[in-house]
Amino acid sequence: MVYLDYSATTPVLPEVLDSYNKTTIEYVGNANSLHNLGVKSKDLMLKATKQIASCLGCNFNEIIYTSGASESNATAIKGVAFKYQTRGKHIITTKLEHKSILETMDFLEGLGFEISYCPLMENGQVDINALEDLIREDTILISICAVNSEVGYKTPLKTIRQAINKKNARTIFHSDMTQALGKIKVSLEDVDLASFSSHKIYAPKGIGILYKRQSLDIEPLIYGLTDNCPFRGGTPALPLIVSFSKAVRIATENLEDNINKCQKLNDYLKESLIDTPVHINSNNICVPQIFNLSLVKIKSETFVRALEKYEVYISTTTACSSNEESTVLKAIYEDKSINSTSIRISISPYTTLEEIDKFIEAFKITYNNLLLK
Repeated sequence: MVYLDYSATTPVLPEVLDSYNKTTIEYVGNANSLHNLGVKSKDLMLKATKQIASCLGCNFNEIIYTSGASESNATAIKGVAFKYQTRGKHIITTKLEHKSILETMDFLEGLGFEISYCPLMENGQVDINALEDLIREDTILISICAVNSEVGYKTPLKTIRQAINKKNARTIFHSDMTQALGKIKVSLEDVDLASFSSHKIYAPKGIGILYKRQSLDIEPLIYGLTDNCPFRGGTPALPLIVSFSKAVRIATENLEDNINKCQKLNDYLKESLIDTPVHINSNNICVPQIFNLSLVKIKSETFVRALEKYEVYISTTTACSSNEESTVLKAIYEDKSINSTSIRISISPYTTLEEIDKFIEAFKITYNNLLLK
């Protein structure tokens, strides 16, 4: 099997799974309970949270655990919208965003909020001048991802923060960093809110993080709050928290080596496909772990299904939008043959050169066979 869909989800590392299993067996108490078993669980949760905070460069009490990045995104956006709607109802985002953000924006628009979409330049970069023009006195929130999940475009968060401070320093800045963690160096310095998910960094599914700057107040999405969960009600998922903490440490301490390895694989992949009549969408401002191209003359879903014959697994747009036309490419290209035939190959530090070779071989055979039909 050749798995090249790491941006959709990752396998769980053995040492991360060991942390999950050990915690499940040895820490049975609810961290919200007052008895000794609960205190033991609470202490372990605090230790894990402090490790995550250290890796991300924030305070441990700025971390809110959620069920995943989609909940983190919804909590951030709705939390700001409902808390600060008396100040204004204008929100800015982009077409680079994950479906969980775009659909939340649609929901808020139905409630009377005004949503502006900042245009993208031809290289996939946010048009900063256009962004400045969009920021108004009643702009309460800007939500722009750190790394686009489909093509891999990196966003200059510091430049965006400078634009915000120039036009309206009260505007809150949220960034979906789900595809950034483990792929690039993550900094929370320029954002007020940030979303993360465990299953993108080789930890179990079912848990995410919302970073919330300590000085910022937002409206909770889920009530039933406790001292351990002051912004999100519910029993802390301790085994998931501990395994997430382990995965964050592994992802951040080996980051430079992992980036370099993925860059070499990305370069090799691009060189190997240069003689194929496809349109390569990923460019030099993209993370090396994501490689996106358009087949132009072949439907992407047909191609992805055909590759399964060779036990090669890639994706079309994103896992949450796999049967839809690419939103981000549609915002950049007018040519429907480009934005409706894209595929995403996402690699990892655990991807081997042999796997890339197998993919290339299967790709070329499949491409030529489907082109003749």
